[in-house]
Amino acid sequence: MTVSLFASERGTGSRTIALLHGFGACHRVWDGISADLSETARILAYDLPGHGASLEVPDAGSPRKAAQAIAADIAARGLPRVHLVGHSMGGAVAMLTALAAPGHIASLTLLAPGGVGPEIDAPLLARYALADSADELAACLAAMSGPDAKSPAATIEALLAMRGVPGQTGRLAEIAAAITRDGRQGVIPADLLASLAMPVQVLWGTDDPVLPAAQADRLPAAFAVRRLPRAGHMLIEETPQAVVEAIRSDLLQTVP
Repeated sequence: MTVSLFASERGTGSRTIALLHGFGACHRVWDGISADLSETARILAYDLPGHGASLEVPDAGSPRKAAQAIAADIAARGLPRVHLVGHSMGGAVAMLTALAAPGHIASLTLLAPGGVGPEIDAPLLARYALADSADELAACLAAMSGPDAKSPAATIEALLAMRGVPGQTGRLAEIAAAITRDGRQGVIPADLLASLAMPVQVLWGTDDPVLPAAQADRLPAAFAVRRLPRAGHMLIEETPQAVVEAIRSDLLQTVP
C-alpha cells in the first residue's frame, strides 16, 4: 500500500499556499502563520516524507524525492497554481518542486533555504534528530536560533509529540545522515535556480548558525533577498511577522 503525504488544511480562497517545514519539524510549526493567513487563502501545511504523519512515505531523506511527492500531491488535488513556502530543507524542496513543475508554482518564499551552499552544521542536525525530551529539544532549538530568541512552548510540545511515535527519531537520524554526507549538503546548481521565472523572496537571519547567511550571496540576482538582523535559523518562530509579510507580498505580486 502506498502511503500518502499528510497535509493539514485550513482557510479558504482562490489562492493556495503550501507550507514546507524544515528538517526534524512537522506541519504544526506553521500553526501561527497559518492562522494569520487563513482568511486570505487556502493553506496546506505538509509533513514532509519521514516526518510526522508522513513518517512511512517512501524515499524519505532525498529532497528531490520529496519535491516529486509534493508536485504529485499538488497535481492530484487539481490545483492549478500554488504559492510555495519552504524553510531550510523545506526551502530546498520548494525550489526543486518549482524546477520540476514550474507551471504550477505561482511564487516561492524561502526561509534560510537548504541547497544553496555546501556549508551546514551537520553535528547539530544529528543531535536534533535524536532529541526526544523537552529539555533537549529546547537546547537544540536555542543552538539553531539567534541570540534574542526563545522557542515557543507550543513548538516544543508539537515536536515532542512527533518524536513520541515509534521509529520517528531513527528515521530522522537516517535523513540527517543522508542530507549531510561528509558534513556537507547537496547544492542545487546556480544555473537551474536562475531559470526560475516566478517571483522568489528569500529571508535569511544574519546570525544563522546552521546555514551561513553568506550563502544568500550565491543566489540569482532576480531573487529578492532580505537579511534579518540578529535572527538565527528558526525564522518561523523568531520572525513570524516578517514571514507573514513576505508571503502576503508574494500573493500581491501574482494573479489568483
